[in-house]
Amino acid sequence: MTRIFDTPGPRWFSIPAHRPFVEDLAAGLHARLSPLGPEALSQAVVLTPTRRGARALAEAFVSVAGGKALLLPQIRALGDLDEGEPPFEPGELALDLPPAVSSWRRRFELARIAADQAHLLERELDASGALEMADALAGFLDSAQIEEIAGRGRLESLVDGDLAKHWQVSARFLTAALDAWSDRLRALDLIDVSERRVRLLRALGDLWKAQPPQGVMIAAGSTGTAPATADLLGVIAGLPQGAVVLPGLDEGLAETAWLQINAGEQHPQGAMKRLLERHRVGREAVTPWIVDADMKGRWRRRLVNEALRPAEATADWLAQIARLRAEAPEGVDPFAEGLKGLSVAAARTEEEAALVCALLLREALETPGVTCALVTPDRELSRRVGARLARWGVAADDSAGADLAGYAVAVLADHVAALSADPLDPVRLLAVVKHPLVRLGLEEVDLNIARGLLEARGLRGPRPPSRERLFAKLAKHPEAADLARRLFAALDIAAQPFAAGPASPPDAAAALARSMEALADGPDGYGALWNGAGGEGLGSLLAALSGEGDGLPAATAAGFHDLLGRLIGGESVRTGGATHPRLRILGAIEARLVRADRLILAGLEEGVWPKAPPTDPFLSRPMRTALGLPPPERRVGLSAHDFAQAASAPEVVLVHSERRGGAPAVESRWLWRLRTLARGAGAALPERHDVLEWARAIDAPATYDPVRRPAPRPPVEHRPTQMPVTRIEALTRDPYAVWARAILNLKRLDRPDEPVDVRARGTAIHRAFEQLALRHPHPGPLPADLADIFRDLYLDALRDEGMPDAALVREAALATEAAAWVADLEARRREHSARIIVEQSGAVTFSSALGDFTLTAKTDRIEVTADGMGHILDYKTGAAPTAKMVEAGFSPQLTLTAAILLRGGFEGIGKVAPGDLTYVRVTGRKPAGQEVTIAAAGGESLKAAEQAFEGLRRLIDRYADPEQPYLSRVAPQFVKDHAGDYAHLARVFEWSTAGEDGGDE
Repeated sequence: MTRIFDTPGPRWFSIPAHRPFVEDLAAGLHARLSPLGPEALSQAVVLTPTRRGARALAEAFVSVAGGKALLLPQIRALGDLDEGEPPFEPGELALDLPPAVSSWRRRFELARIAADQAHLLERELDASGALEMADALAGFLDSAQIEEIAGRGRLESLVDGDLAKHWQVSARFLTAALDAWSDRLRALDLIDVSERRVRLLRALGDLWKAQPPQGVMIAAGSTGTAPATADLLGVIAGLPQGAVVLPGLDEGLAETAWLQINAGEQHPQGAMKRLLERHRVGREAVTPWIVDADMKGRWRRRLVNEALRPAEATADWLAQIARLRAEAPEGVDPFAEGLKGLSVAAARTEEEAALVCALLLREALETPGVTCALVTPDRELSRRVGARLARWGVAADDSAGADLAGYAVAVLADHVAALSADPLDPVRLLAVVKHPLVRLGLEEVDLNIARGLLEARGLRGPRPPSRERLFAKLAKHPEAADLARRLFAALDIAAQPFAAGPASPPDAAAALARSMEALADGPDGYGALWNGAGGEGLGSLLAALSGEGDGLPAATAAGFHDLLGRLIGGESVRTGGATHPRLRILGAIEARLVRADRLILAGLEEGVWPKAPPTDPFLSRPMRTALGLPPPERRVGLSAHDFAQAASAPEVVLVHSERRGGAPAVESRWLWRLRTLARGAGAALPERHDVLEWARAIDAPATYDPVRRPAPRPPVEHRPTQMPVTRIEALTRDPYAVWARAILNLKRLDRPDEPVDVRARGTAIHRAFEQLALRHPHPGPLPADLADIFRDLYLDALRDEGMPDAALVREAALATEAAAWVADLEARRREHSARIIVEQSGAVTFSSALGDFTLTAKTDRIEVTADGMGHILDYKTGAAPTAKMVEAGFSPQLTLTAAILLRGGFEGIGKVAPGDLTYVRVTGRKPAGQEVTIAAAGGESLKAAEQAFEGLRRLIDRYADPEQPYLSRVAPQFVKDHAGDYAHLARVFEWSTAGEDGGDE
């Protein structure tokens, strides 16, 4: 290798993109310094961009030493300012700089400033909105400080400039926020984070210029995107034994293309070109770090770099293809060589892409010693891949850690905060009381019993309108009532700060922590509440919010819940634990300087990798230019460099998805360019069809054998011999439901917070009619205010059913219209009735093949006339069955009720000929009510009753046959109107879509 320090400075080196950066860096330093004695290497200082890079370099030195003992050099993180990593701090310099404001305090203080200055934006900000604005403001401050721009004066010129009004508003807001932030920092005697980092780098540069270190000083892997970093690299390059090692400088890019890089900000070589031009260093002055390094992979590097050349320089691609072939030794096809080890997998969906990545990682483990890394900026994809790996019991080291929001303790915090705003939400209450961390001072056995009772008897069904109503429901279940009291006592701690109105977020955070501790309290204290990565992460967040969040504006309970969700959603925690030593999942930034035997580059869709340039909420592009800020596209160029470095590795699989979120996706411009360049050379990117086939086959059934329509055949002696007319209707439409309900005795569980509108209306209408008949029986006069009486009865019944107050306001208007129609109905029908019987039960028993069978009914209303005829009415709030449905036997409720009446089955009425069979539909809309007669009095209703009864005899006789099954959904044409409670149990959507008697389902 070249004698690194034999030439005078400045010294600029590069390690090609296809070479393992940290391994070559370690090998070069070890080879140069180890002959000078064991202490020579330990006295050297190596500066890497990030802490992860420093750790990777340390591991590389151990590998280079071949397992022998080795004194490592002093490896320090120079600090990636764009990514928020601070540089190392020599003690003498750190003492001369004020301390930096903590990240949490900075965020909260900026939120307060944003809220205070919100009037300049002509809007109001709650705590969550202020925090969102603070994050945008912090981004502007970081950009200005990293670029070392005095933004205050330039912003003033923008305010007075020729800008659209909304941009002038933004400029005024930024100016006021900058002034307020400067004043606040002076009051705190602190300095901003980014400003301190820049000043530290400047101080290091000034110190090393005045007193150049005489030892070995290497800065490796940085592209100098921040001016302070770039200038420090220039100083290091000129030190007596200093050198800068660049990552992947493309010395082979045509000069014409190199000169065109500055035309845009999206080229991967853009940052290094700006760095070299800043120090007046030509590309030819940069020498290889290891001259005689293995050049295997050179053609891959050339292929990737040519594909990513500036758009303006792609017009001569065909000529460049010819030049590349001319450069290659005889018999070598540079494109065939460049494509060796490179392949593409085009998945159909994100789910398939995740499975493809997991299979590629798992495949690497089949070869002993092989390492593999997934590199993607898509965190959702990373989580999916981790979940897919779990099927093989494999866990990869995920550099980003795990989202705090996914931990049980964070879920509990979210529920408790939400219940401060909506304290009677049954779903949230159930989630809290059944949470694994919640114990409420009870032993596990007692807690489980009480949980079950509270769920079944208190929290399922319509939402209780008050705690009093909930405890009334639990009156017969003392264990559940005791648990509810303990639960509410703990939750009230979190809600207490909001009792008098909006509260300060620090007070709310402290109360939330105490509430969670009360919920988790058990025989051994708080159990695992604050244990583990999740507990520590949430504890740190709440401590920061309660200790440093006094700058946040006051929030309502709902606003605090939103604020907490935003804070938790932005936090990740390192999980630790056992991970596979040969597998890694890395973000694009974490993957810098890290290399594995196989790299999987995934998420290669436009908008994902590369991400779309961020939208600046405060500044337009001309405003950014006027301020001297870099364009948003610069980050695309840095991403392109990350991609080019990774894609030049020996074995790379590029994974992209054809669809994202159900919509077509556009493959990444980089992948598209690689395809286009290869096609121009008469080649094609190799495809990993085998992995796609594995992914599609791994969960595919061996044969397509869908479940058949269920056809249970219970023993005849277990088949029901008594049914109400409403269940006969189910027997004609969905016999399976009768089997499940009458034979298995499976009852539908109400959902927590069940909507009460439809069910409550039906129950309330029936109860209102019943109460009206009882209070004002017939014969007898009707009061003049009958409509008002009925309306009040109806609304009281709705309230008893648990209808929310907001819904009752809407229902009151409908009730008024409905009551007026009902008053007229009552006056008309009572005029021709001798007696009115409501909610009367009746039954008739007849012989069948199953033995004696009893048919029962409970009629809403029977009106007996003077001539001995009984009109049967049934109340509806929804659509009434049609005459066609009744005639076909699918809605036999009224006709079978008439058959019971005809046979004297209603006590106190006797045998009465059926009159009109009428559905009374009451809605309060237009029309407010409707009478739908499906069979008129006389021969029509008599015939309908007899036909229905004979049809029932035949139906019951069929079920005396042991081979007669209780089929599911024998009348699919009525499924939309009568979905049923047992469709899931019958697995309807599996067999009905398979084409077996499914009709149009």
